[in-house]
Amino acid sequence: MRQRSPMLFIFFTVLIDLLGIGIVIPVLPYYVKILESSGDPWFMVNRALIVGGLSAIYALMQFVCAPWLGSLSDRYGRRPVLLISLLGTGIGYVIFGFSENLFVISPWLMLTALFLSRIIDGVTGANISTAQAYIADITTPENRAKGLGMIGAAFGLGFMLGPALGGVLSTYGLAVPVFVAAALSFINVTFGYFALPESLPVERRTTVVSSSNPFTRVADVLQNNNIRTLLIGIVLLNLAFSGMQSNFAVYSDRRFGFAAIDNAFVFVAVGLMAVIMQGFLLRMLLPKFGEAKLAMVGMVIMALGFEGLAIAPTGLWLYPAIILLGAGSGMATPSLTSLISRRVDPSAQGATLGGSQALTSLTMVLGPLLAGWLSDFVNVTAPYHAGGLFVGAAAVVIIGVLLPLVRQAAQAAATPATSANETV
Repeated sequence: MRQRSPMLFIFFTVLIDLLGIGIVIPVLPYYVKILESSGDPWFMVNRALIVGGLSAIYALMQFVCAPWLGSLSDRYGRRPVLLISLLGTGIGYVIFGFSENLFVISPWLMLTALFLSRIIDGVTGANISTAQAYIADITTPENRAKGLGMIGAAFGLGFMLGPALGGVLSTYGLAVPVFVAAALSFINVTFGYFALPESLPVERRTTVVSSSNPFTRVADVLQNNNIRTLLIGIVLLNLAFSGMQSNFAVYSDRRFGFAAIDNAFVFVAVGLMAVIMQGFLLRMLLPKFGEAKLAMVGMVIMALGFEGLAIAPTGLWLYPAIILLGAGSGMATPSLTSLISRRVDPSAQGATLGGSQALTSLTMVLGPLLAGWLSDFVNVTAPYHAGGLFVGAAAVVIIGVLLPLVRQAAQAAATPATSANETV
């Protein structure tokens, strides 16, 4: 029961955090649509690129700050880092919500406020690596994938409920979902202050905060031969997924005329699939197939989902494609994260996962910008064809590493059976 309670605490902490993020996803492109209404040709031509830029600046700040927060959590504990970062998230959403009022003064002033809010949120929102390190602190290597799967389930549930709330609340005003996101962040801080225990004992903490240079941390984590190839594969996966995530509402609006509430239902579908996969099915599939097999199959399913989005003839066809994408991501992401975690020293979990999160954030800078550029200047479906290619390339890279592990596991399983037959 002792171990289960902190797991529930961190689950709800991540859930409420992701609810706030999910609420904003379906309305962000429509904030940029307000800028289009100014009549300025630059806003009208670069809508998808602006949306990508707002997503990219958030990820860039995470790239800069994630290793620093991970190292701080190794030195001072996970709890204070989580609480302070969540407080900043709420402040960023408040600025975002008031930005619409600045449009009457100048659309460029509104755009500046939007970017400022995303910068603040990105600086303080790089806390997922700390949450992952929290799970690593309180689980055994054998159960770590299940624990990380619980974080994935919180992600899925947050993205399922968040966009639905965002779509419904946007009917009362575009800023309403953003202010609700701010309130949820402040509630999250209060919840964590009273309910979240520290997971890292003083005797296991580092004595100094290691280099906060994100490029140094990325270089350090990539020098680890045990995880380098897995990280390269994850980079390609996140490049595809982050582009889809930031561009989807623009894509569905331009191609099928979707409103914020329509996009909300699509994100509910992918979130529900992620919850089912990571919260329930993953627990049953892991003991039977193992992390390596699930990662490989998940990437193939993700690639099919991206191509399905690109060739969908009507809006309804987006649903099966996005469900495939959610199922594949739900299988591949926690399995790969667990494989990385199991290949590093326990005392360096926070720093390694922080470096990994920084690398992921770097791809989340490039992914939205690339998707926005492809959508504005190549073709509205181009980001999804490119996403399928990226995931396919990731599968090729990672399968080359994981196939030997699958074969070793099969040989190890066959050896006891052979010995038993010889004894008989």
